[in-house]
Amino acid sequence: MLEKLKLYALLMRLDRPIGIYLLLWPTLWSLWIAAKGFPDPKILIIFVLGVVLMRSAGCAVNDFADRKIDPYVERTKNRPLASGKLSSKEALLLFAVLGIVAFLLVTQLNKTTLLLSVGAIILAASYPFMKRYHSLPQVHLGVAFAWSVPMAYSAVTGNLPTLAGWLIFVATVLWTIAYDTMYALTDKPDDLEIGVKSTAILFGEKNRLIIGVFQLLMLFTLLSIGLLSGLGGAYYSALIVSAVFMGYQQYLLSQSETENGLPAFLNNNWVGMIIFMGILLDYAY
Repeated sequence: MLEKLKLYALLMRLDRPIGIYLLLWPTLWSLWIAAKGFPDPKILIIFVLGVVLMRSAGCAVNDFADRKIDPYVERTKNRPLASGKLSSKEALLLFAVLGIVAFLLVTQLNKTTLLLSVGAIILAASYPFMKRYHSLPQVHLGVAFAWSVPMAYSAVTGNLPTLAGWLIFVATVLWTIAYDTMYALTDKPDDLEIGVKSTAILFGEKNRLIIGVFQLLMLFTLLSIGLLSGLGGAYYSALIVSAVFMGYQQYLLSQSETENGLPAFLNNNWVGMIIFMGILLDYAY
């Protein structure tokens, strides 16, 4: 039984929480800006738990979708489904259980947030299959991750986001495309051989340039959010520090896109955290 639980934990990527962090930061940005400070603790707890549950559910359905591909990719060949240690039925059951628990959590919030949560489940379930049909699965993932933004706004205010809120949505999509393209660079040789599609393949030799454009657009969008929300020096300082980290990511990619795609991707956790700290400090003082 303990061994089976360990396999479920690996399927949920609880040993690699970077996906939880990258989904969590925009959620926290949204909750704080929508509440103009510390949000209702009940709402905060529900969203933090929801982030963990939905990211874990997304990993389960992702491995189900990729069960015939992962055995041929160096990075993923030892995953529970790829190695045959868990079955497809078990992965789908885990996805269903996690999704239901997440939905039950949202029933504690208002009707608008509950209705929006249906979109979150649809996006999480459909994303893993997109790499077979088009070259922009990173955009689909960006929308899935950004879906927490209107949900956070509706939970706090009872309404859909203001302009600043929709700009957080846009910034999250831009950021996700940038960092998930970095992630996809790691698998690019295997993906080319298998026939899987990604922005890393689509952008080709211009990967670094296009990633840089998305990073600049994200920073410009975040700047606009600060102006619309009346944020101050701590927030703008955080944007400057975040830009430095993005510059470091560009440096890593300039050395080797394939070898440094993963370190550059992981470095984005600092970007999200620093931006949140800027928001937190501005509202605290």
